[in-house]
Amino acid sequence: MIRVLVLLLWALSAQAQETPKDLVLRGDATCTRCHNEGDSYPVLAIGKTKHGTMADARTPSCTSCHGASEAHIKAKGNDKPDILFSKKAATPIEVRNQACLSCHQGGKRIHWMNSMHATRDVACSSCHEVHTGHDRVRDKVEQSDVCFTCHKQQRAEIRRPSRHPTLEGKVVCSDCHNAHGSAGEKMLVRDNVNDTCYTCHMEKRGPFVRTHQPVQENCAICHNPHGSVHDNLLKVRAPFLCQTCHEPTSHRGSVAGITGGSNSSTSSGIGITLARACMNCHTNIHGTNNPRDTTNERTFRR
Repeated sequence: MIRVLVLLLWALSAQAQETPKDLVLRGDATCTRCHNEGDSYPVLAIGKTKHGTMADARTPSCTSCHGASEAHIKAKGNDKPDILFSKKAATPIEVRNQACLSCHQGGKRIHWMNSMHATRDVACSSCHEVHTGHDRVRDKVEQSDVCFTCHKQQRAEIRRPSRHPTLEGKVVCSDCHNAHGSAGEKMLVRDNVNDTCYTCHMEKRGPFVRTHQPVQENCAICHNPHGSVHDNLLKVRAPFLCQTCHEPTSHRGSVAGITGGSNSSTSSGIGITLARACMNCHTNIHGTNNPRDTTNERTFRR
């Protein structure tokens, strides 16, 4: 009887040693027999991420993302998993993205299917890194570098003299744009350009007694939000920016002059091209509450 018990305990012990245990995720023992800490790709680092939180019932398993991959398991790695997320993988991008969208639905991703990234076959894994505790796109300092991988024009503009502090990580791409799509233009976080700008520049919102029509229409008419060689992110320096709408005859002159000219704007000794140009006099160009401008609502003076 004792001999039978010893043999039974030995068999159970041998079986326990042969049966691998889960290391990071539920049911990952099948995968971690090969993909362990000695793997060239640090797959076990997923334990440092939200996807590796064992206490969360929503935590996925290996097969949740990579599929059952039975042929891969039987061939001991000589066959590819059902779903691969590497950039050179043959798995269709739509299939890869659907593996993510099976959990990540709604909220900020509700407009994903109609977004520019989705329609141009951008994979989730092109921006996000899953098997790492440091996802660069979620790091404010490094996020812009991920975006600039594709958006080359914005990479150049953000290094111009007048810009947002994006390189310092104080204002990042996701503050203005929702990479997963939005109801507004340019994948903006708000429905239009102005509402997006007003989330920070609230003093420009108004309401004002007298409004400047281009300001109410679109901030980007005058400003390049990604960077400019002119002050205050202006597309063109004043007075030339102003004169794209306001013809010089409003000052009974011909073109922008300098001190001593016949132009009425220079008669007081202030050249229209000097200092702040038009804004030497017209300081409240975003709108004004000045009750004295009853004779000319377009002046926007102090």
